[in-house]
Amino acid sequence: MYPELITYSKYINSIPDEGFHILAHQTDDKILVYQAYNNEIADFAIKNQRLGGNAFKYSRMSWIKPNFLWMMYRSGWAGKPNQERVLGIWLKKTDFNKILSEAVYSSFQEKIYITHDNWKAQLAQKEVRLQWDPDHDVFGNKQLRKAIQLGLKGKILHDFGNNMITKIIDMTEIAQAQKVKIKAKEISKVIVPKEWQYEVKADDLREKLQLD
Repeated sequence: MYPELITYSKYINSIPDEGFHILAHQTDDKILVYQAYNNEIADFAIKNQRLGGNAFKYSRMSWIKPNFLWMMYRSGWAGKPNQERVLGIWLKKTDFNKILSEAVYSSFQEKIYITHDNWKAQLAQKEVRLQWDPDHDVFGNKQLRKAIQLGLKGKILHDFGNNMITKIIDMTEIAQAQKVKIKAKEISKVIVPKEWQYEVKADDLREKLQLD
């Protein structure tokens, strides 16, 4: 199930200019997140509809990103070494919410954890890392708007890779085609997945995520 694609100009006019927002392509009960891998890992994932094989290491942290443009910036539009393939991974929103609830910031946030000791205790207990990074436009320029990425390790990574995934799609050709248009300065022709704000209903989770 591929996401609906819209022009970049329409996309940027439909999203917030700044603030902390989880932007993602969604259905009523699922959310699409992205990862970039080398060909061996990607081929296994597409064929088997899970993460694994000889090249994938469950001993390492693996990051997921719901925002397509942030994934494009990170992977160089599927052009950086070992990030030549961009995968779209569909998850149930209930599973994504579980990941969010387990997330601990990678850097100390005083208003969330109060003390460094409390933060370090949370880091030791939880297997999900949370980072808010500047979102980027199609040229790679930083934006005031923040984009979320989530790092998974241990048991929750195994659960994600083997049980949470409902569908894996290959977004590589779409990514690479847009890179050609950008290089040719044909920005009006650039298309990206339609994304909108992901709704987090729990007040305590919204507060932890610092959502606007």
